Amino acid sequence: MFGGQRSQVTAIRRKNGEIETFEVTKPVPSSWGGLKKIPLIRGIVVLVEASASGSRHLQFATERYEVEPGEEEAGTPPSRLQMMLGVAAVGVLSLILGKALFTALPAFLASMLFDGIVTNLILQNLIEGGIKTLLLLGYLFAISQTPMVKRLFQYHGAEHKVINAYESGVELTIENVQKQSTLHYRCGSSFIILTILVGVVVYSFFSYDNVWDRILIRLALIPVVVGLSYEVLRITNALRDIPLLNTLGYPGLWLQKLTTREPDDHQVEVALAAFHRMYELDRELTAKQHPSSDLARSG
Repeated sequence: MFGGQRSQVTAIRRKNGEIETFEVTKPVPSSWGGLKKIPLIRGIVVLVEASASGSRHLQFATERYEVEPGEEEAGTPPSRLQMMLGVAAVGVLSLILGKALFTALPAFLASMLFDGIVTNLILQNLIEGGIKTLLLLGYLFAISQTPMVKRLFQYHGAEHKVINAYESGVELTIENVQKQSTLHYRCGSSFIILTILVGVVVYSFFSYDNVWDRILIRLALIPVVVGLSYEVLRITNALRDIPLLNTLGYPGLWLQKLTTREPDDHQVEVALAAFHRMYELDRELTAKQHPSSDLARSG
């Protein structure tokens, strides 16, 4: 899936070998537009939006891949909009529950295993962050061994290669794309690891009396940690071309070694189809709304 300024496009390869795209046009002006300009708040908005849209695109990929060529129903079912909204809602709910569990479980384990022998608050938070990191790495490693997730991570790597090729200014051919790295600073994997690191710092300002206080404080601080992590991610992106300072983004890049895999040429072809359609759709929408813009005039 690729997201532009005005559209999001997912491409899949059907069982018959054809590439099909799913296109979503972003509303202009966006209903979230104002909130996306507010530091700390915008990170939460972006995360919720990404979860909702990601669920919709994943639903499309699952449904359309399973449909045999020639079995497509004519027309659009009347409940299509309701179904897509339902999928988006499930995606957001899954995000909230997953984040809550991933926040509460490490806090519980750290308290049960170490609070009796470690009294320093900062050290307690470092231990909690370490447990959270181990749980995250273990989970990613475990699911990456399954064929389905391994293939998903290959497509993830293909997306990164296409973006890296585009940002490098090279011609977007399969050969040129395959020469690129599967790692990228703006990946959501970087955001995940940043929430752990930022959480260690934020939690150090709040003491607790027992394990349940600790868990409740962590859950209450989720919006703060998410908002701060997004701002740190923006900073690391801005500094990625500056020697020494670009090391701030290294933890996220290291994590991507688990969440991406080297794609084959067919997977890169699908990623290129999604990117080209997204870029084309963005140009078309921009030309309609702003006929004199540079994007509308570019070739």
